Amino acid sequence: MIEEYRAIGRRKTSVAQVRMMLGKGKVEVNEKPLKTYFNMENLIRLVERPLLDTNNMGKYDVIVRVKGGGVAGQAGAIRHGIARALVRADINLRGRLKEEGHLTRDDRKKERKKYGRAGARKRFQFSKR
Repeated sequence: MIEEYRAIGRRKTSVAQVRMMLGKGKVEVNEKPLKTYFNMENLIRLVERPLLDTNNMGKYDVIVRVKGGGVAGQAGAIRHGIARALVRADINLRGRLKEEGHLTRDDRKKERKKYGRAGARKRFQFSKR
């Protein structure tokens, strides 16, 4: 039986379902290779960071399904999911991942627009007369 570690990562409005199993280091996002799905180098590095920080870069194959948000939010959600899956694979990695901030859920979201205002906080232009 193949050991598989599953975890869910979230950021903003993005949700990533991560499946991780022992393999050759292949990372697939929505049935596409990581470098094809995210064509920006900084986002690719962000996703790979938990694996690099724990020296697990070529040890696991990672399959991800991600929905919602934009590319940066999705990359953050995948990073969070991979970190959580690594902890399920080896509890001893928890301290290192927590120290690097990979296990912290970034819960910042866009604030809603309020009535009587131009935006969430911006006011309409004030006219004295």
